[in-house]
Amino acid sequence: MSDPLSHALLERIATALERLAPPAPPAPDFAAADAYVWNPAGPRLDAVPRVNRVEMVLLKGIDRARDTLIENTRRFAEGLPANNALLWGSRGMGKSSLVKAAHATVNRQRVASGLSANLKLVEIHREDIESLPDLMAMVRTTDLRFIVFCDDLSFDHDDTSYKSLKAVLEGGIEGRPDNVIFYATSNRRHLLPRDMMENERSTAINPGEAVEEKVSLSDRFGLWLGFHKCSQDEYLAMVQGYAEHFGLKADADTMRAEALEWATTRGSRSGRVAWQFVQDLAGRLGVRLEA
Repeated sequence: MSDPLSHALLERIATALERLAPPAPPAPDFAAADAYVWNPAGPRLDAVPRVNRVEMVLLKGIDRARDTLIENTRRFAEGLPANNALLWGSRGMGKSSLVKAAHATVNRQRVASGLSANLKLVEIHREDIESLPDLMAMVRTTDLRFIVFCDDLSFDHDDTSYKSLKAVLEGGIEGRPDNVIFYATSNRRHLLPRDMMENERSTAINPGEAVEEKVSLSDRFGLWLGFHKCSQDEYLAMVQGYAEHFGLKADADTMRAEALEWATTRGSRSGRVAWQFVQDLAGRLGVRLEA
């Protein structure tokens, strides 16, 4: 027979431990919004009532990447096999805008077809990558589909958090939940600085293995979409597309000359530069930019 005093002591210890343990996080209200920001301090998902996004029709010069990502996203929303996606390349060419636009487009297509908008967008900040397992545990048991999105993903010297991402994407015992896909944008194709990779080659006992271990992170993304600097014609098409969409009444030749000068002063041509020029033009014309 067990000692009653020992049993009572064990119950007191268990009760004390329960008081010390942090309370279970509340279940997210996934009916509140279509997009969320991951907050690991909760941990919790903070609803985003209105996503800061650009309409798909305004994304010019990236037709192939657009079509590929929408198709991949559509398959995922339907429960079909789909790949994690890495959108890499030149800054300001619409990588993050495309992710947000693809999410909205696929949900709209589903609603138009009489289906539910079952696709949720969850943004995770680069510095919170190590908390990915907590996020996976929170969304794993729902019937919804989640795009976990990390903008401007990259890793610096002595940063080991990339190992957490590798484990979540394909490694580990549990692996990535079937209802989660990971989209990331980066200026780097391999997510690591070139000098870091060169340093690995020069200092490691087996340089090939050292570099391979870090480069293998990019291999977890089955879909690589490259974004490259746009031509002058593509840049002007972006400016024209924005101007027409927002009803900016300006002389075509004057707008073209000003847009080229604007790009020259910034030393680059991109969708971001085109948008900045259009904002300046709209301000001078006294027009509010409302979608």
